[in-house]
Amino acid sequence: MDTKKEAYSQIGLAMAKHFDSVYYVDIESGHYTEFVPMQILKEAGIPMQGEEFFRESQENAQKCVHPSDLKLVMSLYDRETMKKHLSDSYSYSVVYRLLVNGRTTHVRHVEILCEDKKHVICCLENIEDEVRLRKEHELELQSARRMARLDELTGVRNKNAFMEYIATLDDKIRTEGKIFSFGIVMCDINDLKLMNDTRGHSFGDEAIQRTGRMICGTFRKSPVFRIGGDEFVVIAEGEETDQLQELTERLKEESAANKRTRSGPVVAIGMAVFDPDTDHNVDDVYKRADGAMYEHKKVLKAARSRGCFVETDRHKTPITDERKRLLDGMFGALTTISGGGYVYLNDLRYDFSRWSLPLVDDFGIESEYMYRADKVWAEHIHPDDMEVYKGAVEEILNGNGEIRPIRYRARRSDGSYVTLATRGFVLSDSNGDPEYFGGIMIPQ
Repeated sequence: MDTKKEAYSQIGLAMAKHFDSVYYVDIESGHYTEFVPMQILKEAGIPMQGEEFFRESQENAQKCVHPSDLKLVMSLYDRETMKKHLSDSYSYSVVYRLLVNGRTTHVRHVEILCEDKKHVICCLENIEDEVRLRKEHELELQSARRMARLDELTGVRNKNAFMEYIATLDDKIRTEGKIFSFGIVMCDINDLKLMNDTRGHSFGDEAIQRTGRMICGTFRKSPVFRIGGDEFVVIAEGEETDQLQELTERLKEESAANKRTRSGPVVAIGMAVFDPDTDHNVDDVYKRADGAMYEHKKVLKAARSRGCFVETDRHKTPITDERKRLLDGMFGALTTISGGGYVYLNDLRYDFSRWSLPLVDDFGIESEYMYRADKVWAEHIHPDDMEVYKGAVEEILNGNGEIRPIRYRARRSDGSYVTLATRGFVLSDSNGDPEYFGGIMIPQ
């Protein structure tokens, strides 16, 4: 297993899924390469690589940026401005418009500072559909009647609309009987409360919005309802009733892919179809779909528990020689690309980890090899920063994390505290369950 390639592959899959253009830029030399080409930039004749990213980007901006946004973009692609944006935060984003061949396209520009602090990943996302949908929703929300039936956060129908809709379905069941067919799909966002508690409600709101878009993108001809904080319902009639099993499996596959790549929401899903011989009303179908959804939720939680080292006693089973050699090889590769700092890597199957010798020496750790290293390391973390540390680890291992930095204070062997900037990552097995957890800690 090539750990370096595997890690890059997972990162690349996540970024390629989310962005339309990805540039890798040496912030000092200006050398750049575009790994994911954006069609609209190709139409404008923008090169995919070069040696003067900042100068060439400003020149190219005059060819394809909307005149009203040109001043903003010229400043955005200034070397010193970009450094300033990233000095206090590892990422920065802004929205502007492109104008190519008379067509206006809204894009979101995102800058991400790499761990070596020498390179920047500059990404563009075409958000024209998002802007268009938002404008359409804004027009719809001007109607008080529609506002009473739409969920403001996602734009799908709300619980009021759901109650009205099932009342019409119950009428059809009474009048049409066995010739009437429909199905219900229940969807519940995995660990929304954890996201809200550890990353804030704005992150949870984004997860809810992305879930709504994912469900609507699968069930294009059926009404979608948000009936609770993390619950969505789809009611399929007609053509999509016959395709309900296929569409439900497609949604499950997308959710599973999100879990593997950590690039989107993970959703528990259940489905049921009206049976005129046993069902008397919509509630009978709803309860079966809800039960199936909770069974799927149990499967997701069981997989999470298998992957989370803080809840198990796997250290009672000693790590095998083969797994230890594999851990050492991966640790060596990670150290090679770390660019300095303290390195650690944990085999989650055995809860056995290896830590860099400088960290062992500076913090008075007993050995570079440890079982249950989380308990050992937790004793060194400043009490005021423990919540930040535990929250970041928990959300990553639960499948909701992403590669992002955190900062906390840790106690060295002499009793003094040092602030560590830490970036963690997870490598998953073929089932999408976390298998290795590691990272790099940079003293500040």
